[in-house]
Amino acid sequence: MGGNHHGHAHGHAASKGHSHGHGHSHGHSHGHGHGHSHAPASGHGRAFAIGVVLNSLFVAVEAGFGFVSGSMALVADAGHNLSDVLSLLIAWGASVLAARPPSQRFTWGFKSSSILAALANASLLLVALGAITVETVRRLVDPQPVAGGTVVIVALIGIVINTATALMFMRGRHDDLNVRGAFLHMAGDAAVSAGVVIAGLLIQRTGALWIDPVTSLVIVAFIFWGTWGLLKDSLKLGLLGVPPHIDEGAVRGFLLERPGVEAVHDLHIWPMSTTETALTAHLVMPGGCPGDGFLHDLSHGLEHDFGIGHATVQVERESDPGCALHSDGVV
Repeated sequence: MGGNHHGHAHGHAASKGHSHGHGHSHGHSHGHGHGHSHAPASGHGRAFAIGVVLNSLFVAVEAGFGFVSGSMALVADAGHNLSDVLSLLIAWGASVLAARPPSQRFTWGFKSSSILAALANASLLLVALGAITVETVRRLVDPQPVAGGTVVIVALIGIVINTATALMFMRGRHDDLNVRGAFLHMAGDAAVSAGVVIAGLLIQRTGALWIDPVTSLVIVAFIFWGTWGLLKDSLKLGLLGVPPHIDEGAVRGFLLERPGVEAVHDLHIWPMSTTETALTAHLVMPGGCPGDGFLHDLSHGLEHDFGIGHATVQVERESDPGCALHSDGVV
């Protein structure tokens, strides 16, 4: 993450009585260290645009040839590709929304729309897989004649288009769950097309119609495995879980190792979007906050070591049992 972010920090420390929203007041010093990660406005906008156009054209061609040749396999695959076009549009829209500046109503901007899009795309993939499975099982029970030559040619075109689109999303698939979803959609489609080509050639050679649906079931199982991981990760982000690349214990240890820090409580780490992470914490420092330099170094360390780009800390002079947030069991 660090390669795409520009961290800066600012902070203040003052000794005064501070009233919490939880309805209690106690005297302490509090400091706020802010490190902000400015994710670039959609770096994949061009990839989304090209992917949508290419796949929309392919859906029209594939459906047309499917009806002309009487191949339900091609028609079904065209429906699956149409769901992928919709998923690309959802992911693209979310990336545009995430780049919008915050407002008085939405103080985080629309960054979390990328998490909602990842959830929607995982759900859409599962629905598409369900539809393909139903059609495949039906064809396994009642095999239909397949126009092998037409299927092979159209599927080869599909491999080229889907592979080219997937490659455009390959670079960012580890950093952004939304881009990973788009990559899985396109890579899955390329795998489907490859399976269709192999099945078409085998059917031409052997005449065994069961080869096509069996190949489809194997491909569906492969895509489901990747989709299940995407769904789990997007659900965790949707529930504001600590992002998978961050170890909460390591972050707590990092904070406790800072000079003058005696204890840490009310520590929260959550995703602002599929690429950005925020943190808040109370630090017990008997000697008080050393000043802005401490807060700057703290924010820089959190961003550099953990990819946490927006950190806010509150410094307390003593571990006051009156703090309603003192216990880790309280949110």
